[in-house]
Amino acid sequence: MAQTDKQPEFFPEAKVFCNGEEVMTVGGTQAEYVVDIWSGNHPFFLGKSTAIMTNAGQVSRFGDKYGDLGAMSEVETIDTPSKKDEKKK
Repeated sequence: MAQTDKQPEFFPEAKVFCNGEEVMTVGGTQAEYVVDIWSGNHPFFLGKSTAIMTNAGQVSRFGDKYGDLGAMSEVETIDTPSKKDEKKK
């Protein structure tokens, strides 16, 4: 079996569509790609700071779901004899 038989077909002019509109041409293993977000409509590339609001929303949702985990930060330790203490006996 030749090496070319193992490789997928490559499309040097693969078209990328977003919202039914062609937005760019790339090389890829499919003739067409359909995406929801690309650099032309992504908030990061448009200079909008929605990521900060999203992260704050995620933190508050986590707090609502799991409550205050601050009480779990202190772990009770059990006194166990160390090997040094065992050797002294």
